[in-house]
Amino acid sequence: MGLPEHAHTQRRVRGLRREEVAELAAISTDYYVRIEQGRLAPSPPVLESLARELRLDPDQRAYVEGLVTQAGRAGRAGRAGHRKAPRRPPRPHVHPHLTRLLGQLTGTPAIVFGPRLDILAWNPLAAEVLCDFAAVPESERNYIRMVFTDPVMRDVYPDWEDVARTCVEVLRMEAGTNPTDPALTALVGELAVADQQFRAWWAEHRVAHQDFGSKRITHSTIGELTLDWDTFRYAGAPEQQLVLWSAEPGTSDAERLAAVARATAQSM
Repeated sequence: MGLPEHAHTQRRVRGLRREEVAELAAISTDYYVRIEQGRLAPSPPVLESLARELRLDPDQRAYVEGLVTQAGRAGRAGRAGHRKAPRRPPRPHVHPHLTRLLGQLTGTPAIVFGPRLDILAWNPLAAEVLCDFAAVPESERNYIRMVFTDPVMRDVYPDWEDVARTCVEVLRMEAGTNPTDPALTALVGELAVADQQFRAWWAEHRVAHQDFGSKRITHSTIGELTLDWDTFRYAGAPEQQLVLWSAEPGTSDAERLAAVARATAQSM
C-alpha cells in the first residue's frame, strides 16, 4: 500500500525532496520512504500531515485512507492466520422498493447500480435513452465494462473520452476501498487486456468520487441531449444506488426527453 502516483507527482512538481516532505510532516526520512513504498501504513496524525503537505484533494485523501484501512485489516488477518482467498460475491438482487420506484418513474431515465457499477435494473426510458441493457448478457452488465467494450456507448456519449476517464477514476477509488474484491480484480484485468486507453489511464492512479453531474447523450431519433444525473443511495441496501437522469425544465432538452418518454410509454 503506497501513496497514489498522483501524490508523488504533486510532490515532484512542488520541488520537494523526500527529506523536505518528511521534515514538514515531522517524521524521519526513512519513515516517509517506507510509507511511500507501501511498506508501512501511516498513523492518523502522520497521514494528516502528509495529506496537508502533499495537497491531496478530498477524493485523493479518501483513497489513501481506504488503502491504509485495508492494509491494517490485511495485516491483522495475516497475523491471525486468515489467508484464504476471497470468494467472488454473488450478484445482488435489486431491493423490492427500488424495483417499485423504477416502475413508477415513467418520465425519468433510472438505473440501479450495484458494486463496481454493475447494472442491476433499469426502467424502459433508460433503455431507450442510453442502451438496450436487456440485450447484454447479465454477466456483462457492468457500466464501466460497457463504456469500454460496447461500441454503442461510444456513439451514445459524444464526450466518450471524458466519460471513460471518469469511469477509470471511480473504479480506482473502488479498488482502494475494496482491494480484495475478486470481481473487481477480474474486471480490471479484463479491461486492461481489452483496451489500451484503459491500461494507460489505470496506470495514472487518479481517483474520483461522483454523486452527480451532467452528460451529453446522442439519441438515434431526436439528436443530442444534455442531461443531469444524480445518485441516491438507498439505506435499505447500501451497496445499491439509484441514478436518475433529468433535464432543466423549460429547455429544449426537457421537451425532447418528454417526447422520448411519451413514445416509450406508447410502445409498451
